[in-house]
Amino acid sequence: MPAFDLPLTDLERYRPDLQEPADFDEFWHDTLKEADEYEVLVACEPVETGLRLIETWDVTFRGFAGDPVRAWFSRPAGAGEPLPAVVEYAGYGRGRGLPHERLTWANAGYAHLLMDNRGQGDQYGNGGATPDPHATAPGGPGPAVRGLLSPRDHHYRRLITDAVRAVEAVRALPGVDGARIAAVGNSQGGGLALAVAGLVPGLAALLVTAPFLCSIRRALDLTDAAPYGEITAYLSVHRGAERAAYDTLAHMEGISFARRAHAPAHFGIGLRDTVCPPSGAYGAFNRYAELSGAGPRKEIHPYPFNGHEGGDAVHVRRQLDWAAEVLGIDRPSV
Repeated sequence: MPAFDLPLTDLERYRPDLQEPADFDEFWHDTLKEADEYEVLVACEPVETGLRLIETWDVTFRGFAGDPVRAWFSRPAGAGEPLPAVVEYAGYGRGRGLPHERLTWANAGYAHLLMDNRGQGDQYGNGGATPDPHATAPGGPGPAVRGLLSPRDHHYRRLITDAVRAVEAVRALPGVDGARIAAVGNSQGGGLALAVAGLVPGLAALLVTAPFLCSIRRALDLTDAAPYGEITAYLSVHRGAERAAYDTLAHMEGISFARRAHAPAHFGIGLRDTVCPPSGAYGAFNRYAELSGAGPRKEIHPYPFNGHEGGDAVHVRRQLDWAAEVLGIDRPSV
């Protein structure tokens, strides 16, 4: 795929204007307040994975509306002291899969919580275990368009709430240093991690690649690839629903969350990404923390000849080095 978005010099200056809803902060305050009425942890059961160096638990916590949400929680076997924790969010259409699939962070010495995506898990990977009992409002079959005509009904209101509650859940688990929590995600997971960065006090770090739900209106004009293509397909049938849809999506806009964030941040993006156009990531990066006044450490790594895969394993190594420094974890001696 050839480069199709802005040139890199323009991306580095891209600070899009936002049509931010007047009730954005109130909407999320009230949504999270409703979720806080429920005790966060439900269960934490050890599971046998066949791995000797990693211990894993099957965690259930209460997310949006108190609904049970599943997650895998892993730690290096035999770790004694409280560890910094990585809360990871999976991509669009994926579930939490199997517990031995994602071992990088636990092998690097972190406690690791991988959240299941409610109502997803049937498109890629090895499935999920969390239904979405509220997916009844008008909208298309894909998560991006479920409940699209109202922010209160939209799938991402529920999923973002789950993501915030996942941080609360990991802080309640044993052997975790609650002051050293990082939110991590790619694509949809990156959009969720950005939302968490804007909504969760005391987050220690953010690591995000190719984030979905950033500069949404521009992305709808640039790409027909899913998930954005699911939204345009829905609006091509439901003519005249644009105003309601745009209002809903403005309540889920990743750049609005980025503006309110405060934690040190590490970004990555492929400049030929047609799934999550690079201007979205740069918009979030360039406007990151502008309302919080935090002025945190932040960096972004572009990969000029890569698409949605971005820097892949090369970028993961950069993440590991950066996170070790920011979160204060000992690196192995050579």
